[in-house]
Amino acid sequence: MPKLWNETIDAHRAAVREAILDTTAKLVAEGGLRSVTMSRIAEHTGIGRATLYKYFSDVEAVLLAWHERQVASHLHQLAGIRDRDGSALERLTAVLEAYAGIARQRHGGELAALLHQSEHVTHAEQHLQGMVQHLLAEAAEAGDLRGDVPPAELAHYCLHALTAAAALTSAAAVHRLVAVTLDGLRPVP
Repeated sequence: MPKLWNETIDAHRAAVREAILDTTAKLVAEGGLRSVTMSRIAEHTGIGRATLYKYFSDVEAVLLAWHERQVASHLHQLAGIRDRDGSALERLTAVLEAYAGIARQRHGGELAALLHQSEHVTHAEQHLQGMVQHLLAEAAEAGDLRGDVPPAELAHYCLHALTAAAALTSAAAVHRLVAVTLDGLRPVP
């Protein structure tokens, strides 16, 4: 087949896949992870179930692909915040605020637990750990944060502390959680 034809087919397949994942995101937002079925995905995407099965073998595979896309999007968002202008402490604060906001949106339940055990989540957590660790080291070097605890330990502390945002009911509570977490990072007098 000519190259243009292959590119057109590949673009079409990518567009259909993205439409499936977009629909899945809407269904999850409307009714939670458990409300998503292959029939509902196909119907709301505007494709037949047979077509959907050409892309994904079951609901779990769709949800895993959707979740993988979500996690990649979150990492991209956090990396953009990390790369802004400002001191390391300002950028760290912004990254932690954004991460806590993301943690607050986390879906609960058995299926969510399954999705969060996937390899892509482990990779994302390692990437995030490194991102926060680097910002902590940079801020400690500038004298803005404590230097008596290794940045790797502090990064674990911060990220685990901020997962508590999942149980918080307001943005103000999330902001307070981040402030308390940052207070624990201040230099020891």
